[in-house]
Amino acid sequence: MRNRAAVTPVSEKLNLIGAFMKWKLLVSFLACAAFFASNARAQDDAKIDIFAGYSYLRENPSSNTIGSYGLNGGSASIAYHFTPWLSAVADFGGYTNSNVFNTGSNGTESTYLFGPRVSLHHIWRVHPFAQALFGAAHGNANLFDTTNSHNAFAASVGGGFDFRISHHWSLRPLQVDYFPTRFPELAAGRQTQNNLRASTGIVFHF
Repeated sequence: MRNRAAVTPVSEKLNLIGAFMKWKLLVSFLACAAFFASNARAQDDAKIDIFAGYSYLRENPSSNTIGSYGLNGGSASIAYHFTPWLSAVADFGGYTNSNVFNTGSNGTESTYLFGPRVSLHHIWRVHPFAQALFGAAHGNANLFDTTNSHNAFAASVGGGFDFRISHHWSLRPLQVDYFPTRFPELAAGRQTQNNLRASTGIVFHF
């Protein structure tokens, strides 16, 4: 009886220790699961998107004596998400044509735009968006055959879609914008150029 009485408390202690270890393991597992779940959600809810890529700008002057022509270049933008569907965007671009009007002259244009972006409901990995940006453009004298370089009003209204590759980056296969500017043309004074911009590139999420 004495041996049996001595063994019972030891077995009870072992059972208690085993139960405690099981609970500790369970709590640790739940804590790890919660950490990874919250981390994954934080990555899905990125606050900043940075885009960089190639852009083609099709200039459409109003003057009948100037035909349409294209400029190649690049654009970059940064978007800050206030909500999952509303963002503030800053967009910067630089474009050039080394033989504008077939004269061998180099025409260049730089743009600086700001405004809101609305992110639409995504389908699988496809995240569409629409935006309306406003700001300024700078063009050299060769851009519209004027004597001086000029600053002008510029805007961008359009949208595109991102294809999500991972939590940290996406591909932007296509973004298309109506891109009006108000540059002087020849001796006609300021006119509205109904331009079109197409862009493609990579988006980084932070």
